[in-house]
Amino acid sequence: MTAGPPGIAAPGWRYALAFAVYGYQGLVAGFALTALPNHYAAHGAPIAEIGWYTALLGLPWMVQPLWGPMVDRLGDFRMGRRRFWVVLAMAGALASLGLLLLLAGMAEPAPLPLIGQVMLVHGACASLLDTALDAMMIDRVPVAKLGRVNACTRAGFVSGTALGAILFAWLLPQSGLGTAAAVLLALGAGAAALPLLVRESGEDAWLSLRRRDRAPGAARPAGHAALLLAALRERGSLALIAYCVAQEFAGAMVGLRLSVAMVQGGGWTAPALSQLQGAATFVAGTAGALSVGWWADRAGPRRVLAILLGLCAAAHLAMAAVLHGTGGEAGGAGAAALVVLNTGLPALSFVALAPAVMDVSRGSAAATRFALFMAALNSGGVLGAMVAGRLGTAVSLPVIALAAGAIFAACAVLARSPLLFRRVASERSRGA
Repeated sequence: MTAGPPGIAAPGWRYALAFAVYGYQGLVAGFALTALPNHYAAHGAPIAEIGWYTALLGLPWMVQPLWGPMVDRLGDFRMGRRRFWVVLAMAGALASLGLLLLLAGMAEPAPLPLIGQVMLVHGACASLLDTALDAMMIDRVPVAKLGRVNACTRAGFVSGTALGAILFAWLLPQSGLGTAAAVLLALGAGAAALPLLVRESGEDAWLSLRRRDRAPGAARPAGHAALLLAALRERGSLALIAYCVAQEFAGAMVGLRLSVAMVQGGGWTAPALSQLQGAATFVAGTAGALSVGWWADRAGPRRVLAILLGLCAAAHLAMAAVLHGTGGEAGGAGAAALVVLNTGLPALSFVALAPAVMDVSRGSAAATRFALFMAALNSGGVLGAMVAGRLGTAVSLPVIALAAGAIFAACAVLARSPLLFRRVASERSRGA
């Protein structure tokens, strides 16, 4: 009996696929969001130009839910319902990186606004890649294995981001944009081998633009707007969206205020704080994520989520008490412990939240549903930072930490609610 082609049904292949694709996403993030802005800042680029560039890169992720209906509606390709979009998005992302080689030949350093436009195109392809791969995992990975797959995506992204930031921070000043772009393109091409190799099922074509024949009498798929509206109107969807916003909002609100307090009044330097935050993120996103993913598959993601959010609540309530005792000052080793807790615990909670949300999203419109929930998480982080900035020093840091602890406590209680994490009745009846 001969072995079939590499498929996502095999645990080793799906873990490798998840790690490789998200590792590539992380490499680009380390290059584009850390190394490149720092490089141009060293060349005297004005803060307004760097800020515009950074904001431009975030735009595709704000509109990511618009990809979901397309991935759900147009999935009858012979190379796999989701894999077609994964391969197409990866090809588009790599092609856009190739444009950096052309910009590097124009001038050194190349104009940052032009680089921003190229990376905007890359971001559009990357957000499609993210949407399609998540949908493939929801469709094809058993519920009891989703925790480990999500841990691999997190570990890949965090590892790639760290490597990208370090590698390109050295390569850009040493060899310039052209060499850095060539190295990034080569690494991306290596990562693209996994989507090309790993198929959704053994019957899928390796590479084909042809579509499958539609079954006689099959209904035409709903339109883009109809799918989005249907996902929003499903029972419990708005509540789960609000839940995702609240969870990310609480951590981001405290994180920004704590960072500012440590640098401006706690005796910490910006580089030292950045290194501490980076180390905490790396440990939580690699060893921590893999451990939580395994635990979530064993005990159930909602149970693990409730425990981790309970720890988040306890940590932030303790933070409020400690900061109240110091008069709101955040300095020394105590502040370092607060940063580790504020950075690490919410990141670990996400690893348990993602498989729970994936299970809710299962069905014919999985890409649309899951993209909405992930957009809610991103929006919660942005909203938390905005609120912290608007409040300024009008509300003390202990009060903000207390509010965050209360939000995390409420989220911990709701994590076990069957009304919050429920699949659509029509999908349950089909056994989706």
